[in-house]
Amino acid sequence: MKPRITDSTKNASNTKPKIADVAKVAGVSPTTVSRVLNNRGYIGEKTRTKVQQAMEQLNYFPNDIARSLFIQKTYLIGVIFPTTSNPFYGQLIFHLENIAASMGYKTLLCNSQGREDKEKNYLKMLQRNQVDGIIAGAHNRRMEEYDIPSLPVVGVDRYLSENTPVVSSDNYDGGTQATQLLVNKGCKHIIHINGPISLETPANLRRKAYEDTMRENDLTPHTYEVGLDDQEKIIEKLFDENPRVDGVFASDDIIASRVLREAKNRNIDIPSKLKVIGYDGTETTRLLLPELSTIQQPIKEIAEKTIEILIKQINGDNGDVQLETMLPVTLIESETT
Repeated sequence: MKPRITDSTKNASNTKPKIADVAKVAGVSPTTVSRVLNNRGYIGEKTRTKVQQAMEQLNYFPNDIARSLFIQKTYLIGVIFPTTSNPFYGQLIFHLENIAASMGYKTLLCNSQGREDKEKNYLKMLQRNQVDGIIAGAHNRRMEEYDIPSLPVVGVDRYLSENTPVVSSDNYDGGTQATQLLVNKGCKHIIHINGPISLETPANLRRKAYEDTMRENDLTPHTYEVGLDDQEKIIEKLFDENPRVDGVFASDDIIASRVLREAKNRNIDIPSKLKVIGYDGTETTRLLLPELSTIQQPIKEIAEKTIEILIKQINGDNGDVQLETMLPVTLIESETT
């Protein structure tokens, strides 16, 4: 039988119900309600059901802040990335949030827009909110703010500090596979497009792999660096300065798509005159641009490994945590090569 709300337990002033109100409706003590909320000690199923029904009738929700002070854990994870508009970050954040939620954690998402000041402010905000850990893949160079002894932190494709674990795909192998594919297809004038080398990220290994593979095949490497705001301008410059270009390895699929568009504008046939391969292989890109050859990152597996390492840190289990974890990539050959 469900507990009933009597006139004496109705809240005429519309103030939020308290534990004492739940206890009165359920016919138990406030201590018992507290034990149900915190899952402490033995509670009979009948008593637990009465308390839960009383909470539902009163529309009572536990105070997570007060509960976190009691158990010294907030079950909050901070997530800092440059943007959610990039398909790679969007898909990665989706998996991070989904996996965290399945483990009882909520995520606080922060878009730094590549700005160091926003990144630092978000770090302070997350610490003020007593998050249990932070996952970051922001674009700024190593910042001492990430080297927080008491706070678990994991980087995704970014070196955050000397002591912070980082998870990424095997960027060197991906760069090697992409470049060697173009070489095998007969390309002689292959250009690589990458982000600024000043960014301290494992993704720079894509560039190193490209350069190594080119030299191993007696070819001359040529890399163009692009930022977030000058990609179209740099790609136009690439074509203007290199009329003999017959292969492009772009460091992500967005850049690759812009190369394809510029080639179309210049009436350069793909793939007979120019072969193009990208990097990331997100679900969105595969749906909208299935003809693009690319190196597919194991995005879900990256998210799973990142959460696994962070939870180990949160639980104080740092014994077998590696500082760098690289997961295998997959070559997807399609119509652009």
